[in-house]
Amino acid sequence: MNMLCQDCNKREAQVHLTQIVNNEKVSLSLCKECAAARGFHSPLDNVPFPLAEILSGLVHPGPEVEKVPPKEELTCTACGLTFTQFTRQGRFGCGECYNAFRSRLEVIMRKIHGASLHRGRNPEYDKIDQQASMPIREEERLSQELEKAIADEDFERAAELRDKLKTVREKLAVEETSKG
Repeated sequence: MNMLCQDCNKREAQVHLTQIVNNEKVSLSLCKECAAARGFHSPLDNVPFPLAEILSGLVHPGPEVEKVPPKEELTCTACGLTFTQFTRQGRFGCGECYNAFRSRLEVIMRKIHGASLHRGRNPEYDKIDQQASMPIREEERLSQELEKAIADEDFERAAELRDKLKTVREKLAVEETSKG
C-alpha cells in the first residue's frame, strides 16, 4: 500500500525527509507538490545517474590531479574488454573481467567503500567462497600484524611475519596463474 502525503492526504508521498530537531527525530512523507511548497527539493531532480561517468571519475580524477604517468592498458583475455572501455560503459563484458581488472578495481573499491575487502557476514551457503577467500584475508591480517610489529620495533616478529606473508602471497600468485 502506498503512503499518502502527510500534508494534503490526497497524493502519494514521494519525498521522505528525516530531521533531528532538539534531539528528536522528525519524519515527513510528502508528495512532490507539498514538498515543493515547503521548500524541499532534491538537487538531483532531472539529473541522470551515470554509473560509467562516476567510475571514470574515480579512475581518472581529472587533468589537474593526474600527474602520474598513465598505467598500461589492462585487457580481459576472455572477452577482450579493456579497462578504459569498462570505465566508459560501467559494466563488465564477462565474469573474467573481475580477475583481469582486479588490481584497478581494488583502488576503486577503497575509494567507494573505504576498503577493498568485505568484512561483513558471508552467507552460510557460500562456504566454498569463504575457503577461497581465506588466503586473501590471511594476507591482509599478516600485513597488518607486520606493520604493527615494525612500529613496535619487534623485528624478530616482523621477520617471521614477513616470511609468512611471502608464503601466502606466493600461494595467491599460484592460484591466480592457475585460474588464468
